[in-house]
Amino acid sequence: MNVYDGPVQDLMAELGRLPGIGPKGAQRIAFWLLDQPPDDVERLAAAITHARATMRFCRVCFNLSQDDLCRICADPRRDPGVICVVEESKDVAAIERTREFHGLYHVLGGCISPIDGRGPSDLRLRELLTRLSDTGVTEVILATNPNLSGDATATYITRLLVDLPDIRVTRLASGLPVGGELEYADDVTLGRALTGRRWMPA
Repeated sequence: MNVYDGPVQDLMAELGRLPGIGPKGAQRIAFWLLDQPPDDVERLAAAITHARATMRFCRVCFNLSQDDLCRICADPRRDPGVICVVEESKDVAAIERTREFHGLYHVLGGCISPIDGRGPSDLRLRELLTRLSDTGVTEVILATNPNLSGDATATYITRLLVDLPDIRVTRLASGLPVGGELEYADDVTLGRALTGRRWMPA
């Protein structure tokens, strides 16, 4: 039984679709929004609409970008010989906060997860192989999340790259919580995991 009128119920239903937002959280956010001045709510709605309309994927690394190239790929100071492979754009932001990495990125767009119906063909692996064949990359850092799906993805990529002997494949070091996600790791722990990355056997 719906307690609230249609528009309020619809708002809570849409908010409840957001990651990490349950029914009670959706209700709190809905009531907060309805209590704000109309100008503030319209500004929020406009920001969401504008971001959705203008943001795209970088043509090289597939990080979110407003331009054809993201600011990292366009930065001549970055080391093109090292590529850090991550699952999502939010992982790029997490690693950048550590200030320990100065190479480039490759965003897969997810991880291998049979439960979610997502296999290798659903990731940007073909694009990764193309990048590795066209450039002088010497190291690929696998920075997928330290959980079952992330580990499976890292292992799969390691096997894909076994025939590229000039490329060293490494994985973030231990210290990250097993079953966690990079997005929620503190900067110090993530930075140490990055600097202490280990070689991945094929």
